[in-house]
Amino acid sequence: MKLSEYQDLYRKLATQEDIDFLAENVGYDKELLLVVYTQRVVRDTTRKFYRVKAQARRLAWMWQNGASFVEVARKFDFPPILTALMILEQRKTSRKQFWKMITEIDQVRDRRLGRDLEEARRTDIVYSPEGTARQYARGHWGEAKLHTWLDARGLTYETEKQLRAKYDKTPDTLLHRPIDMNGTKKYWIESKATFGDPYEIKRHIRKQLTPYSEMFGDGAVVYWFGFVDDVEYDVPEGVDVVDASFFERTPVPYAYVPVSAERVEGPTVPEAATKSR
Repeated sequence: MKLSEYQDLYRKLATQEDIDFLAENVGYDKELLLVVYTQRVVRDTTRKFYRVKAQARRLAWMWQNGASFVEVARKFDFPPILTALMILEQRKTSRKQFWKMITEIDQVRDRRLGRDLEEARRTDIVYSPEGTARQYARGHWGEAKLHTWLDARGLTYETEKQLRAKYDKTPDTLLHRPIDMNGTKKYWIESKATFGDPYEIKRHIRKQLTPYSEMFGDGAVVYWFGFVDDVEYDVPEGVDVVDASFFERTPVPYAYVPVSAERVEGPTVPEAATKSR
């Protein structure tokens, strides 16, 4: 995708309703739209997190005076789930207690609180348990897609899970023998179930691709939902950026796989807002 098209798409994905509109009227893949929308929400949330948190007492006052979590969230243009968390923290609710209530709303005895939490969970498609589960599932789908491609060709490798016992920085796959890709040999492949826009790719270069290159040699990163391809990236020499077309000969269907309530809590915010696979 060209940068100009991506910037236009990013701008048009202002609300979650825009996902269905662009899928139905412009023809974009709905999962791609959800990926880009999620990236936009996460970045906006990270940018304004502390500014909104500084007004947590005001948020709590608004809720105590009749506004729902969703109404308060819209007032501040902030995710409903995180808005509810900030408000309830003002009422001495711990983070652990909050996530338990969110995942077990039917156990909440306060009828208004339960109703408002349910509305926030239903409205927030990024930070709700369902939103978090979908992001985890998407990451696992991308890794499975890569592993299936390698397995079908009889290529052996170590996974990120296996590598963690030996290294601080671990790509998704470290090949036992290098493979030829775009005319050069690659020793590792990183899977990203996201869209590679300039922000994402630059962040991944700094935090992952450069360390992997220094530790393991030449490699590649695949952005399963595509990437902006008319921008020059300062990737380490010997590292290629590719999209799904390189692996399309072994298709793996996308499947949404819910995760347990224990995993929903995830990393702390705003760090969670910067995590992507």
